[in-house]
Amino acid sequence: MTGARLTGDVNVIVSNVTHDSRQAGPGVLFVAIRGALLDAHKFIPQVMAAGSVGVISDLERAQDFQGGWLQVENVRRAMALAAAEVQHHPSRELQLVGITGTNGKTTTAYLIASIPEAAGEPVAMTGTVEYRIGKERRPAERTTPEATDMNRLLRQAVDVGCRTAVMECSSQAMDFHRCDALEYAVAVFSNLTRDHLDYHITMENYWYAKRRLFDGRLGSKPKTSVINIDNSYGVELANDLERDGLKVIRYAVDAEADITARNPEFSLDGMRFDLHTPAGDREFFSPLVGPPHVYNTVAAVASGLALGYDLDVITRALEQCTGAPGRFERVVHSGDFAVVVDYAHSDDALLNVLKTAREVTKGRIITVFGCGGDRDSSKRAPMGEAAGSLSDVVILTSDNPRTEDPQQILADAELGIQKTGKPYRKIADRREAIYESIAQARSQDLVLIAGKGHEDYQIIGREVFHFDDKEVAREALKCQNRER
Repeated sequence: MTGARLTGDVNVIVSNVTHDSRQAGPGVLFVAIRGALLDAHKFIPQVMAAGSVGVISDLERAQDFQGGWLQVENVRRAMALAAAEVQHHPSRELQLVGITGTNGKTTTAYLIASIPEAAGEPVAMTGTVEYRIGKERRPAERTTPEATDMNRLLRQAVDVGCRTAVMECSSQAMDFHRCDALEYAVAVFSNLTRDHLDYHITMENYWYAKRRLFDGRLGSKPKTSVINIDNSYGVELANDLERDGLKVIRYAVDAEADITARNPEFSLDGMRFDLHTPAGDREFFSPLVGPPHVYNTVAAVASGLALGYDLDVITRALEQCTGAPGRFERVVHSGDFAVVVDYAHSDDALLNVLKTAREVTKGRIITVFGCGGDRDSSKRAPMGEAAGSLSDVVILTSDNPRTEDPQQILADAELGIQKTGKPYRKIADRREAIYESIAQARSQDLVLIAGKGHEDYQIIGREVFHFDDKEVAREALKCQNRER
């Protein structure tokens, strides 16, 4: 690594790399990251006392420091390189699939992971909901693990016999070098729409971060790129990659592409479409609901073919896969209206899920949604406008207000709803808002509870409280049944 300087004890033997002082111990190389809120250099005495052999830092070594000291220009980049090296580059022993884009990453990951499983193979997966290594499942700490954790997970995947691993690659994670030094068999681009501008500031920065998965800045370029060309950013990306001589598989619903879905039909039971691929055509059915899932499914088909799986195995897997928790997930009950929970937490995602709801709803759509506090405030009014544009009734409530005033967050989103002229109510208490939405529902209506999806918590102030939209909806349904 250019600009690196090794001093102190240069003969240490490293068996593990970590950025977490709690994982310090014999053979461990500790990465001291200076963050916005915490400088990990203060833990160096503690990790060395625990037996760690050295430190990676962007600072010079203190004269009295005992151990190896690697001074680098970019600590996070060095951490990724060191983690991959110590774990003997497990991504080279796997068919690693990376998925990036604003919407659809999680469902696409579940769909792709179902393909090797249908072929009788164990698979690894990391993403927003959970981490999986074969049969083992654990809650996700973040969408994309830190480079140290990711390489450790991939090594465990190799050890239990996985041939394929699937991971969500968020834009911030790639900016923080969490995906560096990984070698991707397949990289998937789903779409790019407005999100995370509290961090990226501009769409140009956001797009530049997403392109890292494809352009070699992570260390190498993917063997195959699977790209949605119904999205203008995808058209640009596919053309640029092909000009560089790289293998691209284009997929689309509207445009002409290598793999397409035509004549989609939707109901609350699932969707049907005509699938066209170079390996053959199929009449396809999926239990997933809505237009966005057509794209997710076709991306998975393209990825499966790129990985070398037979089309029959791919379609068998995808026709059985129910996708990710909290993505247009129905709350089953005996009433004559539908209740759906979805993770949509941007204006584009909310608009997409409402389009899906409109496709399958004969009655009214009653939408419950909120916006997160201490996050991109510029998307609140657009989210309100999206909610009002396709809903019949909107109930504006809290999501995770964090340290912001919930009423101010509601006021920001309210401006967008007012543009649509649709009736709405503001109920800051999310439980009360869900109860009210279900109380209002009539025959053939659909209640959409948006924003939290699979999450089972709510953050108010700096405290985390248990809160699960599905649980609360079931409580409200039972209460409603008793009253009726």
